[in-house]
Amino acid sequence: MTQNIKTNYNQLMQKEINDILLSGKKPTLLLHSCCGPCSSYVLRVLQEYFNITVFYYNPNLYPDKEYTKRLNEQKRLIKIYNKLAKEKNKNANAVYKLLPIKIKTIKFNPQEYYNAIKGQEDCSEGDKRCYLCYKLRIDKTAEIAKKFIFDYFTTTLTVSPYKNAEWVNELGEKAKDMFKNAKFLNNDFKKSEGYKKSIEYSKEYNLYRQNYCGCKFSINKKME
Repeated sequence: MTQNIKTNYNQLMQKEINDILLSGKKPTLLLHSCCGPCSSYVLRVLQEYFNITVFYYNPNLYPDKEYTKRLNEQKRLIKIYNKLAKEKNKNANAVYKLLPIKIKTIKFNPQEYYNAIKGQEDCSEGDKRCYLCYKLRIDKTAEIAKKFIFDYFTTTLTVSPYKNAEWVNELGEKAKDMFKNAKFLNNDFKKSEGYKKSIEYSKEYNLYRQNYCGCKFSINKKME
């Protein structure tokens, strides 16, 4: 079997951003976020080029208080970034002014996650259960992006070295084709030291940084 050449998703994102700059327009982006720390780097990268709404949709989180804790940290980070953007705009040389980041949530319903991964509960970490979890969250992001007429949608998931960027981008393209509206912004945010920078920003803003992915099956698979 021949080995496929891996796609450079970060390069694809840069090309899309270059096309956006040439268009002279600042498109809307629905950004699925798994947590504040991961979004800390991604928001820094994308805020200049997009009008961003963070979509905090993570029915996989366990227990309920973990969902609430991560959501509150996401909101706190957005407030910090919006304050920084306001200050930067006073003396901005950027192509676009930094617009305030918004946040959107829907009702937390863990059963959606359990329904999505049914039969894969005993999978190893990083196997099919995780693929189905990515799919659930990416499909919902695409659905909401279509409903509220966003130009683009994407996710912060690839900033983590524990997440499979090929799966994420494959699912993003499939969701785009399924919902037929917003474009999926390909990405691999761990590139250019994205993960390292997310750790640095987390420390800078004193963000709560969890030590497991989020679901109850990963709770004993602590991240380094």
